[in-house]
Amino acid sequence: MSSATAIATPTGHPRRWWVLSVMVLCLLVVVLENTILNVALKVLADPEQGLAASQAELEWAVNSYTLAFAGFLFMFGVLGDRFGRRRMLQFGLLVFLVASVASAYAQDPLQLILARAAKGLGAAAIMPATLSIISHVFHPAERGRAIGIWSGAVGIAVAIGPVTGGVLLEYFWWGSIFLINVPVVLLSMGLTALLVPESRDPTPSGLDLPGVLLSVVALGALVYGIVNGGEHGFDRPEPWLWVGGGLLGLAVFVWWERRARHPSLDVRLFRDPRFATAVGVTALIFFAALGVFFFVAFYLQLVRGYSPLATGLLLLPFALAQIVFAPRSVLLVQRYGAKRICAIGLSLTTVSLLVWTVFDEHTPIWVVAASFFVQGAGMAHVMPPAMEAILACMPRERAGVGSAVANTARQVGGALGIAVLGSLIMAVYRAEITPALSGLPDPVRSEAAESIAAAYAVATRLELPDLPGLADHAFVTAMHLAAAASTVVAVVSVLVVLRWLPGRPDTAAGAPRPRAGRRPRARRLARAAADRMP
Repeated sequence: MSSATAIATPTGHPRRWWVLSVMVLCLLVVVLENTILNVALKVLADPEQGLAASQAELEWAVNSYTLAFAGFLFMFGVLGDRFGRRRMLQFGLLVFLVASVASAYAQDPLQLILARAAKGLGAAAIMPATLSIISHVFHPAERGRAIGIWSGAVGIAVAIGPVTGGVLLEYFWWGSIFLINVPVVLLSMGLTALLVPESRDPTPSGLDLPGVLLSVVALGALVYGIVNGGEHGFDRPEPWLWVGGGLLGLAVFVWWERRARHPSLDVRLFRDPRFATAVGVTALIFFAALGVFFFVAFYLQLVRGYSPLATGLLLLPFALAQIVFAPRSVLLVQRYGAKRICAIGLSLTTVSLLVWTVFDEHTPIWVVAASFFVQGAGMAHVMPPAMEAILACMPRERAGVGSAVANTARQVGGALGIAVLGSLIMAVYRAEITPALSGLPDPVRSEAAESIAAAYAVATRLELPDLPGLADHAFVTAMHLAAAASTVVAVVSVLVVLRWLPGRPDTAAGAPRPRAGRRPRARRLARAAADRMP
């Protein structure tokens, strides 16, 4: 290879692959927190083994993390670009470490909810920093592949989380599922200090403090309204007031950013179809996927009777598909275009969600595992191209903001999916189970109608052998409707991609754009003629 060619070849930071490994480890911490909790919901609801948490308290244990995470993501993305991404990453890891210990030793559901909210704050500092550091150390020609590996780490966490949680719950008390984070966080902090270079915007503009505060208030109000509606129902004015306030806050944020001298987010980016579509599809697919994952734990552990460990093992096909396909998706995008690959991935995800509308108490378990594999394969061909499209529209010095926008879309979409589909499941379950409980005393009837977990507890306490079967049937009916709703959302995401996402292969990261009017062969002939000239 000539020296001129060597100079022209983009390489990025010399330690970029080691840095990527550290960022994957940090990402595992964040994603592990959500997946490991899902298998513990049944134990936390148990008055003897857990905290006697109600269905509403369990939802808040999940959603307090999401609320803090989504509310502060954009703020920490902006601060990381300005004050240093490695510094912000270390801060997030430290907060996450302290909150993990607090979660493990919580004495009641309220303490657990508050500790989980503190974890969400730490995660909000970690997540955008990992992706913006990757964007900084990798040249755009390699960035797509790096993001594919980073996205595949989600599959690893999906596998490790439930299996690890199942093993720990099999032999230790419930708090151990939070203490497992401690050594991982300590290792991440050490490796970050040793290997990760500091980076920030080299020419920072003035800090857009009003814009940052508006984003926190607006996103917090929006997600709180969604969570409140999922917990108590959307047939009351309260959640709509919060959601409306959040949307109004976002409108004010956009108005301010368009007029600010140094905006945190250039809202004109949403005029770019690639950027706007990637953000929208990210929110839509996480709405559909996380809403389904929320009821999967109850279906597998209660309706099907599997242990937490077995539940975790059944999620391995999803993880395997993510690990295998996510790093390779960028090659397919470069060859066939983002539109085609994203549409295929979303279609696979849609099929995997659709089959949940026919699953029941007797569906062969290998069919359930196969649906997880198809869903993992589908999402593996959606998320890396979408994340790369978002970051490709941002200058490298503002990578933290781009990462925060992408991850905010994920978190808000996921929170909305859990809240809306969770609310739908609760409403349908109550409507289905209530007529079968007419012979029970009022307090017992209300308790059994609260959730399928509560019905099982009532059946055990009062020795009602027929009640679990009735609860299973009511829950499966509710699950079918929730799965149908998630399928509709997934279909909408396919249509959005086909309509608005640009799909030419030459828009992929690192792919050269041929100049108009000049064919590649003509350029080679021109260069050859120039070389022969004296």
